[in-house]
Amino acid sequence: MAENFEDIKAEEEFKNFEKSTHYEASDIQVLEGLEPVRKRPGMYIGSTDERGLHHLITEIVDNSIDEALAGYCDTIQVFLQKDGSCKVVDNGRGIPTGIHQPENKSAVEICLTKLHAGGKFGGEGYHISGGLHGVGVSCVNALSEWLTVDVYQNGGHHYQKYHRGVPDEPLKVIEPADNHGTTVTFKPDAEIFETVNFNYEHIRNRFREIAFLNKGITISLTDERGEEVKSDTFHYSGGIIEYVEYLNRGKNVLFQKPVYINKAGAKHEIEISLQYNDTYNEIIYAYANNINTEEGGTHLDGFKNYLTKIINDYGHKQKLLKPEEKLSGDDVREGLTAVISVKLTDPQFEGQTKTKLGNSEMRALVGNALQDGFGTYLEENPKDAKEIILRSITAQRARDAARNARELARRKGALETTTLPGKLVDCSEQNSEFCEIYLVEGDSAGGSAKGGRDPRYQAILPLRGKILNVEKARLARALSSEEIKAMITAFGCGIHDDYDSSKLRYDKIICMTDADVDGSHIRILLLTFIFRFMPKLISEGHVYVAQPPLYKINCGNEEHYFYTEEEMANFNATNTKKITGQQRYKGLGEMDADQLWETTMDPERRILLKVNMSDAIEADKVFNDLMGDNPEIRRKFIEENATLVKNLDI
Repeated sequence: MAENFEDIKAEEEFKNFEKSTHYEASDIQVLEGLEPVRKRPGMYIGSTDERGLHHLITEIVDNSIDEALAGYCDTIQVFLQKDGSCKVVDNGRGIPTGIHQPENKSAVEICLTKLHAGGKFGGEGYHISGGLHGVGVSCVNALSEWLTVDVYQNGGHHYQKYHRGVPDEPLKVIEPADNHGTTVTFKPDAEIFETVNFNYEHIRNRFREIAFLNKGITISLTDERGEEVKSDTFHYSGGIIEYVEYLNRGKNVLFQKPVYINKAGAKHEIEISLQYNDTYNEIIYAYANNINTEEGGTHLDGFKNYLTKIINDYGHKQKLLKPEEKLSGDDVREGLTAVISVKLTDPQFEGQTKTKLGNSEMRALVGNALQDGFGTYLEENPKDAKEIILRSITAQRARDAARNARELARRKGALETTTLPGKLVDCSEQNSEFCEIYLVEGDSAGGSAKGGRDPRYQAILPLRGKILNVEKARLARALSSEEIKAMITAFGCGIHDDYDSSKLRYDKIICMTDADVDGSHIRILLLTFIFRFMPKLISEGHVYVAQPPLYKINCGNEEHYFYTEEEMANFNATNTKKITGQQRYKGLGEMDADQLWETTMDPERRILLKVNMSDAIEADKVFNDLMGDNPEIRRKFIEENATLVKNLDI
């Protein structure tokens, strides 16, 4: 018998252990049909947030794209309907409607109720198919409140409806039809997803990408949910050539038309398009079976390695480079825009998010295709070739000059030494998951922020004036800026290819600038720096914008803060108390430490805007338009968007 608290605790733990080790056949739970999907949806679609929600549409559209790749479909229509459902229509062959043995059910029902059932697995139905998870329409069915399928095939209109993956009745023919194709309509299950509201912009961006990658296909998106119907249609007969032109719009290009390369084999097809521009940034998108391989892979490795070799070989052959000179990959890719799209029979995906291509043969296949295509282009276009070589040499010299500064961002363990910027007022918490850093302009605002912060987890980095516009500066100049170096060192995660999120010292990076035009300019300069040097900080959700109040109103002994003109106007319209003072904050420095904490830094009361990047392509264009060298484009952008500014404080 246990005699004290510790003995009682140990005895209870042993009983619990005995209970947990009692494991028999009756403990085995068998999930039938689509139950596993509803039980663990994250295993099948990645998450139940907005990203997982949109994956449902992707799964359906992928099936239509497979029909297009097989040569049987050229039009896909998607409708976001008023009741919250989504309808996907294609003009392919239609899902087979015959009876599948030994199940004794229609092939449509098999596809909609059985995981890993379809025409992609035996290699006979589709030579090349898209999609990443391979869970297909059955997964969508499982995670929908209801789903209907209409198949037009063999002279008939076949129809079936499901509720949460269970068919109401067998597939039936409801009327004659002389067309062909499949229509799937589904309403996402609110019991499964955090949100069931489809994001039009997100879907539109993906469809535009798919249309670029599959030339000749027409994809339309129609949003019927609002008062006014929105619609976009994408069709690119030039495919990824037009994709590169789209990426380079608004930039000064080095040669008129993008280079295009196409090579096909028995089990693969390779498309490459590239073009140089006069910026200092490289943009390379690599795809495998229409999947954006964000983590790269063998196809991207082959492209980069062979591109460096091809340009060096040409430079030596034409004596544009000395025998001992060798350009690096960074040198030859400065100002490059490229799209690599490979389609293969059996793609192997790796990496944390399964978006890294692992097929080893693709490294040489892509490299050889580039050697044949781009190598020939250089030989046939000596003027363009010379310009690329000379540009790469200039980039090399600038990179050599920046080497010492770049090592500052690379050096391991630097943050544990005296290299932390002297102006940084750090926090005491050691776990970066709980830490946040405020980027503040000026000594006055910095002083208030230092006094108002919680020193346990809030760090302050004061910056002097407007930082360098990195959109117009080479790496060497950017890394010679004290403010840029201070941010790189304070964040700790490195830049460009050296970026390592595990070394990030703060979970939240918060831009806290004045609520005026100068503050907005400083904020966009900070965001430009982060987007160009550490874009994953944005895509991983670490970047925020603080929202300081615009006004303070005193009513007797009460203080009220307002963050928008509308808030203050509504208050004035309903307030019956006497106002003894109204203050318009021109800068953070006008607030004392307590006020800044109360309004802008206290996690319980503050407002933070999270900076996201749902469309990296559009983000790149906006930064280039607003912060680049072309004033005409900037003026046009301002003219087109001026009406969106409600209150301009100059």
